[in-house]
Amino acid sequence: MNESFVKIVDVKKAYSGNEYVLNGINLDLKCGEIHCLAGGNGSGKSTLIKIISGVHEPSGGEVYIDGEKMTHMKPLDAIDKGIQVIYQDFAVFSNLSVAENIAMNRAIKNKCKIVNYQEMRKLARESLAKIGVEIDVDARLGDLGVSFKQMVALCRALINEPKLLILDEPTTALTAREVEKLWQIVTKLRDTGMAVLLIDHKFDEIKEISDRLTVIRNGEVVSTGTVDEYDHRRFQIDLTGHDFATERYRPAPSDENILTVENISSNGNYENISFQLNKGDVLGITGLLGSGRNEIVEALFGITPAESGRIILNGKEIKLKSIKDAVKNEIGFVPEDRLSQGLFSELPVMENVTASSLKKYRFAFGLRKKKMVRDTLEYIKSLGIKTSSSSALVKSLSGGNAQKVVLSKWLNTNPKLLLLIGPSVGMDVGAKAEIHSILHRLAENGMGIVLVTDDLAELTENCNKILIVRNGIIVKETDNSMSKKQIELLMLGGEEEIV
Repeated sequence: MNESFVKIVDVKKAYSGNEYVLNGINLDLKCGEIHCLAGGNGSGKSTLIKIISGVHEPSGGEVYIDGEKMTHMKPLDAIDKGIQVIYQDFAVFSNLSVAENIAMNRAIKNKCKIVNYQEMRKLARESLAKIGVEIDVDARLGDLGVSFKQMVALCRALINEPKLLILDEPTTALTAREVEKLWQIVTKLRDTGMAVLLIDHKFDEIKEISDRLTVIRNGEVVSTGTVDEYDHRRFQIDLTGHDFATERYRPAPSDENILTVENISSNGNYENISFQLNKGDVLGITGLLGSGRNEIVEALFGITPAESGRIILNGKEIKLKSIKDAVKNEIGFVPEDRLSQGLFSELPVMENVTASSLKKYRFAFGLRKKKMVRDTLEYIKSLGIKTSSSSALVKSLSGGNAQKVVLSKWLNTNPKLLLLIGPSVGMDVGAKAEIHSILHRLAENGMGIVLVTDDLAELTENCNKILIVRNGIIVKETDNSMSKKQIELLMLGGEEEIV
């Protein structure tokens, strides 16, 4: 029988007053076992991770690590005990190199006073090689994409050979092939006797990789058991308290054209991209990292303009040479990296929601603050944003709720075309269903919706039109009757005839 490495007994946590974020949590993390912790946005997952890693001290209950009762534990104490965490926001240093990020934990643990850059690069290369990823170790991390940042965070955690590895939504920015590699690595770590705590809400992933599962809701344990004790329906009900039907989005046919893209090209990124979007359509674009999928959407927002081709929005040809051009033409954009590109984390929810639409609140003597608050409260209600008030700081929100704030910001501009990259990243089943329902309703009301995703379930269930991109070229335009396996094969370079 596997021995316990971390044992949580009746742990409680209250940040203010008598309102508990965690209320009597029990959790047993065993050596040589992958234990999944699942919960909705605001369920208390992040708080529990921070208690285990010494960031927060519990308000009640007991925490045992390797049989020792911990009191007043700090993050360095947790690291010394062999606990490493990869947070959902990665907690990396964008201004430092890949090598510096990876070697940071080793330097802190060893209390190094002098930096040996040659040794740092060597450690970084070895760590990256172990997970089968090639990245320039001298590259500035801030210049790399989200998935690369996540792989660097994984290497940084593994470099100290932890006894417990905590992965907070690790597959969020990874393609199917990268997820497969990650699971191979995690399985090997488990087989060496390492305890792994996986934070995830994708049941297919949980079923594939986890040994045990604990579901929490509103700060309390709803259920716990082996993964074999769960099916998709039970998991969904335990997670959300509701039973959601899964149906593929199929809008009523319409000849009303919203967007036409004709032969847009960008040297080295994509070539001769053409598609049409009609009223009711939700167009999904997918492909491997580096396929050109993101760059196509970024061209439609003027971030990296196309070098040739035509873009026609609501019957009018438009030129998109800058983000300013896109906003002027009533185009909204929900980016992949919400933390650095989509939000002002140090500002309140209201100031974020209204940031892109201040013009409509201006009057001779300033801004109509009451209307700004009313509009923000309406989005908080309609999108189900869990926040104490419109004046709460965005940095206090969970990842899924922060994503809803980004979406609210652009919906508040009343866009004709809404572009999204990874729109449901970090969201639980219930929050995803809410976001997808909103996008469907917007499309049916005449707003153009184009989203990029490598979540093939999200793609096939919510996009009635699908573009599969490989090496900068559309290799297949299809609808959501195509299976996830067929889409994945085309992404990886399979023959079109298989479909």
